Amino acid sequence: MLGLTSEEAEKRLKVHGPNALPERPPPPFWRKALRQLQNPLVYLLLFAFALEFSLWFYEGGRGAPLEAVAILAILLLNALLGAFQEKRSEEALKRLKALAEPSVWVLRDGRFQRLSARELVPGDVVRLEAGDRVPADGVLLEGSGLLVDESVLTGESVPVEKGVGEEVFAGTLLVRGRALLEVTRTGAQSAMGRIAHLLAEMEEEKTPLERRLHAFGHRVARLVLLLALALLLLGFLVEGFSAKVVLFAVALAVAAVPEGLPAVLTLALALGVERMARRKAVVRRLSAVEALGSVTVIATDKTGTLTENRMEVERVVGPDLEGALLAMVLCNDADPATGAGDPLELGLLRHARARGLDVEALRKAYPRLSERPFDSAWKFMRVTTPLGSFLKGAPEALVPRLALPQEEQARLFEEAEAHAAKGFRLLALAFGEGEREEGLEFLGFVLLLDPPRPEVPEAVARVLRAGVRVVMVTGDHPATALAIARRVGIPAEVVATGEELEALSDEELLKVDVFARVRPEDKLRIVEVLQKAGEVVAMTGDGVNDAPALKRADVGVAMGVRGSDVSREVADLVLLDDNFATIVAAIEEGRSIYENIQKFLRFLFSTNLSEVLVVALGMVLAALLGLRDQAGHLLLPLTAVQILWINLVTDGLPALALSLDRNPGVLDRPPRPKESPLLDGPSLRFVLLTGALKAGLALGLLGFLPGAVGLEASQSATFHFMAIGQLFFAYAARHTDLRPLPNPYLHGAVGLSALAQVALGVGLPGALEAVPLPLGVWLLVFGMALLAFALAEAVDRAVWKRGAAYAPPR
Repeated sequence: MLGLTSEEAEKRLKVHGPNALPERPPPPFWRKALRQLQNPLVYLLLFAFALEFSLWFYEGGRGAPLEAVAILAILLLNALLGAFQEKRSEEALKRLKALAEPSVWVLRDGRFQRLSARELVPGDVVRLEAGDRVPADGVLLEGSGLLVDESVLTGESVPVEKGVGEEVFAGTLLVRGRALLEVTRTGAQSAMGRIAHLLAEMEEEKTPLERRLHAFGHRVARLVLLLALALLLLGFLVEGFSAKVVLFAVALAVAAVPEGLPAVLTLALALGVERMARRKAVVRRLSAVEALGSVTVIATDKTGTLTENRMEVERVVGPDLEGALLAMVLCNDADPATGAGDPLELGLLRHARARGLDVEALRKAYPRLSERPFDSAWKFMRVTTPLGSFLKGAPEALVPRLALPQEEQARLFEEAEAHAAKGFRLLALAFGEGEREEGLEFLGFVLLLDPPRPEVPEAVARVLRAGVRVVMVTGDHPATALAIARRVGIPAEVVATGEELEALSDEELLKVDVFARVRPEDKLRIVEVLQKAGEVVAMTGDGVNDAPALKRADVGVAMGVRGSDVSREVADLVLLDDNFATIVAAIEEGRSIYENIQKFLRFLFSTNLSEVLVVALGMVLAALLGLRDQAGHLLLPLTAVQILWINLVTDGLPALALSLDRNPGVLDRPPRPKESPLLDGPSLRFVLLTGALKAGLALGLLGFLPGAVGLEASQSATFHFMAIGQLFFAYAARHTDLRPLPNPYLHGAVGLSALAQVALGVGLPGALEAVPLPLGVWLLVFGMALLAFALAEAVDRAVWKRGAAYAPPR
């Protein structure tokens, strides 16, 4: 069997298209921009624009309607910025989706190759193992004892037995066995493609963080709208009906409500998970990011995660070494020519070849007659050949099946225990006549050495310092597991096997550091008991039977190299390199993302609070003191256009730049409580104190400058101070008990925004309803902005000196 040639496959790919479900095309950029205007606050602003324009027209259309034009320009700029954020988020998530695409073993040019499932074409031959998702419709060419879960298509939860010549369908799951499949239909022509329109209608669910932020924004909006309504009534009492007051109140409501937060949050999450992907951790669900920052326990597998998964045979010990080598070749599903198969089985074949055995010749001379595939339920595999049956599996599964007296079996168990205590992984090999699985002949033990990954001890030490407990959950021998746990730095004292777990109470289970010889249902109980105790659990898994535990864990972590398709599908996080250090890197990035979200929340709310206080107190004082501008209207601290401009300049680029901060110290503090508020105590104190301080400085400018430079110039100076001072606040908002690395994006965003403010203030002050200012006043504005920044930094130090931002160490 040679399979298709690469040239033929390329031709067929052009004819049939990629093996992918049809997707809805993304909306064009102009539609994204229009969608930004579908917001009740924007409707208010459009109403204000229409009112201002109508009054200008009603009064004879003298001059240009500058205020109406400025409002429209700011609306359009805001819509374009929102559409850009949405487009950037979509592109980042699309790149992540491409990383998470499944790959399959395909027979091309006479050898099996690992290719993306998208590249499959009709006529391809695909190798499938238990836990693999069938990538396309096809006919089975080889396989025995196959069980296929077709529930995704039929709704029937009981797996169906399949044999050679029968058809299997895309999207179904191979639960048991190993098979070769000839592809007949791909993409939209497959069974899954025919129901793809149903999947396309499914809406993406918001993350818990997005839902909490949405609810929080609504609460703030209600308070601000009440305040705007109160100021509107005050303006009407003093002025009578005034379009200027209406516009002012609407602008205040729009500026004070952080309606851009969801877009900034989505982009922060998308860019954060893209950074994770560069560190070999692909997030499949954005909701996992929030949980990653709160993880308190990592329940990790041993083989391939803590160790190198090299699986080199150190030696074979036993009474029949020739028979053992034969069993290693024949009771084996791996393909040495292509490297397809389990790393352990590939290691066995390499050892047999090194001892002079011709693997291909032996398999042709003694073909399989029947088999029992390996399953965690019985922990061994049997292959029957014309010579008889060869079995390999865990010592505790095969030794009791040997035709040996109890004393001899006990001696073999002691020998296995002694080897395992030295860190060896053990396999028992046995032989039986016919299809016999009892009364077997012992061939020997295979001692495999799988050394710890060199980077793991440091990663374990880092995550332990971060307040995260590490427990090992493995199917390996308890002595081997304990030896490896201690070598990588896991503080392991208590070891329990799967059989012993049944007798342990929940309280006793919590004290176990190493779980050995566990079954899939044991993993599920371990997760549930830890969660019941208040822990936030990250659980690793790679097999088809690990899916329930991965789904139940707060963060399910699947293996990208050796994991089954089903484990990857239910997982929240996929490790592209199957490495424990990558889990630690993902936790670090998860904490960093949440830290950055806290930063732009502090920034936006402190600056918005200062705006609200300046506008509200300024208007109340003007009403009480009877202050009027030159046109005889009530003196307002800021005009509607100025409020909206400040909102655009400060809530845009600087807030986005904060989401790109790097925080190297996040693993030096304990995990954040899962239900911690969006703004924790220190952050809330920072918002209230800095917002009040900046508002006080602005009102001071408004109160003392008129005597020196006049009323209009003092209003303009206050406006420039509010905008530039808020830009400087981005630096204060990012400093907590952690000091992030320098952020060139933030420097650029603040610099560009400040430059735009000065350029408009000097070149086109009328566009922002301001007046030209002398150099001395500009210097005063920048001096006051720097003073506000210095005071905010002092508040920073005082607030975070009083206590840590998160819960104390556990």
